[in-house]
Amino acid sequence: MLKSEKYPHPLSQANFTQLNDDEGGLNLGQVGAVLRRRLLLIGGTTALVATAAVLKAETDPPVYQGTFDILTKPVTGEDKAIANVPQTINSQDKISPPESTRDVQTTITVLQSPRVLNPIVEKLQAQYPDLTYDSLVYYLTITSSKPNILNIQYTNSDQKLVSDVLKLLADAYLQYSLQERQSDVEVAIKFVDQQKQPLVKGLKYWQDQLRNLRLDNNLIEPAQKAQELSTQIATLRQQRIENRVQLEQMVAKYEELQKELAQEPGERAGNSLLSDNVRYQKILDQIQAADIAIKQQSAVFTDENPAMVTLRQKKEYLLPLLAQEEARVQKDFQSRIREMSARDRALDEKINNGYSEVRKLATVSRNYDNIQRELQIANEALTQFTTKQQSLQIEKAQKQQPWLLLDPKLTRVNEPLAVSDSAKRNLALGGLLGLLLGIGTALVVDKLSNIFYSSQELKDATRLPLLGIVPLRKELEVATKDNLSRGVQNSDGASFFEVFRSLYTNILLLGSDTPIRSLVISSAGQGDGKSTIATQLAQAAAAMGQRVLLVDANLRAPSLHNRVGLMNIQGLTDVISQDLDWHNVIEPSPLEENMFVMPAGPIPPDSVRLLASQKMHNLMEELQVSFDLVIYDTPPLLGFADAYLLAANTDGLVLVAGLGKLKRTALQQALEQIQISGTPLLGLIANKSKDAAPVSYQYYQQYYKQSVSGEKVSAEKVTANANSSSLTKTKRS
Repeated sequence: MLKSEKYPHPLSQANFTQLNDDEGGLNLGQVGAVLRRRLLLIGGTTALVATAAVLKAETDPPVYQGTFDILTKPVTGEDKAIANVPQTINSQDKISPPESTRDVQTTITVLQSPRVLNPIVEKLQAQYPDLTYDSLVYYLTITSSKPNILNIQYTNSDQKLVSDVLKLLADAYLQYSLQERQSDVEVAIKFVDQQKQPLVKGLKYWQDQLRNLRLDNNLIEPAQKAQELSTQIATLRQQRIENRVQLEQMVAKYEELQKELAQEPGERAGNSLLSDNVRYQKILDQIQAADIAIKQQSAVFTDENPAMVTLRQKKEYLLPLLAQEEARVQKDFQSRIREMSARDRALDEKINNGYSEVRKLATVSRNYDNIQRELQIANEALTQFTTKQQSLQIEKAQKQQPWLLLDPKLTRVNEPLAVSDSAKRNLALGGLLGLLLGIGTALVVDKLSNIFYSSQELKDATRLPLLGIVPLRKELEVATKDNLSRGVQNSDGASFFEVFRSLYTNILLLGSDTPIRSLVISSAGQGDGKSTIATQLAQAAAAMGQRVLLVDANLRAPSLHNRVGLMNIQGLTDVISQDLDWHNVIEPSPLEENMFVMPAGPIPPDSVRLLASQKMHNLMEELQVSFDLVIYDTPPLLGFADAYLLAANTDGLVLVAGLGKLKRTALQQALEQIQISGTPLLGLIANKSKDAAPVSYQYYQQYYKQSVSGEKVSAEKVTANANSSSLTKTKRS
């Protein structure tokens, strides 16, 4: 059994959808190819239309054209006055941007309106009765090629009418600009007056706010007040530090005094605190002297002695005085401690009050800054609007026209300003129109042709594997075996033959696990070059060492025997109908050593019956076993069932598409039939390609030329060396 569905390529509905979509439009890549193919049609259409335009221009009466330029935005006194004032209306640098395209179009529309042109028509109708508003606008052109400059052109066959119209147009446009300027100035003055009232009120409001803030907080400048508070707080903090140091020292002395007072009077003599007190020290000295006297007298007198009694009374009198002095010293220390503590509390209170005032002053300062800023903004805005009002008043008093004629003499002469070259203009317009018409015609004609012209179109339309691209050649230079052995094949023929080697390699790569042993080559219709492709492919495979059999299965119109230089006496028809041995029918091809050919033989009355027979099926199995590759050349797919019958018993079908001939509808119909029949499709071959040769084809040409050139040089060197040796031997003889 043959593996008939071994390498099928699925033909999904997406392929047909893509093909239909391609029929609906051209992509950008196809447009360039279409224009190149239809270059002659485009050139002819362009030349025809341009010639017709020139002939029409020569038959028309002479046309006169007048023109003048108007500067629409000269520098005015107002502009100079407010050039450096930002945020004002019509400010050149800030608010008013450069004149936009929309503003220019609006101005042009107004200048062409009946309001401006009807007075001109009424003045000229007495002299030119046929002149109307529509005819005047039709030949009037206003453009702006440069900023703030309008170019006015009027064209007519009447030379005097052109001059009169231009003169009146210039006067009308200048007068219009003056009226518009006066109107704009009046509107601007009203606007400025309206805007100044809120500014005056706002300025007064913020001035009142500033005055109230200063009165409520008793300050002139918050920054100065803040500096004073900061200095005052720093001074108070320093005083508090000094007072606390003194208080701590006083408390320490008082504690030390308490310790000393707890001692006996005799032990206090060395105390520095009490010794500093003169009165205390004097009383203490008297007590100590009394004690000494008592001790001295006690050795002489008894206790009842009056002298002893007097001394004891004196001591007892002095002790209360000493106690009073101690109490006074303690009260003095306590008083000073209370005084310093009170001062510390007072300093704390003052410092806290100072911090409170600083915090309050921060809020006041922020409000002050906000009022100052708003006051400055209001003052500047009022100043700007006042300046603007003065400038507008000056501008209103002036009668100078804001628009200026760049050359006033151009509108005062009665001679034609310019004579247009109608022939040149019509030639340019006609050429452009003809080019566009030619391009459109080329696209339509190419679309209606419904033909594939490039391999990329074929690949994009079908989304099927493109096995190879065969360049278009007028004559296929097929070298014979003798020519190949003698090396007379030129580089072009060798490189063209290399395309088929690459094609066969691509077919081999389709079956990486099991090689492809047989295939059918067919096409959608006649003239696609399938027989040529089959012959060249067989020759390429044989040249690569394969044992190849080329079978002419086109029993309706056999032609392979003519291509390979054989006779069609016996062939496939005789093998099937007369039970001839196929070994006796095949013949070696003169083109390649491993290539064999089975001609078609006599044309049978019913080729389909022969190809569908069991004998044909058995024959195909034997041939596939006996040869490395069997190629069947069949009739076209459309209208004939031969190719489908054979492809079912091979590894697949190769479809040849002749570029420049194959129609999209024919290919679509053939693909639909292949899908319905379930025929395994290996891929497509784009034949007769007029595109640039594939990169591999170009590289092979360069390589072949370099190789041939190198071999030629080497041969010349060998010949020269041989001649030189022969000459040397002759001389020696």
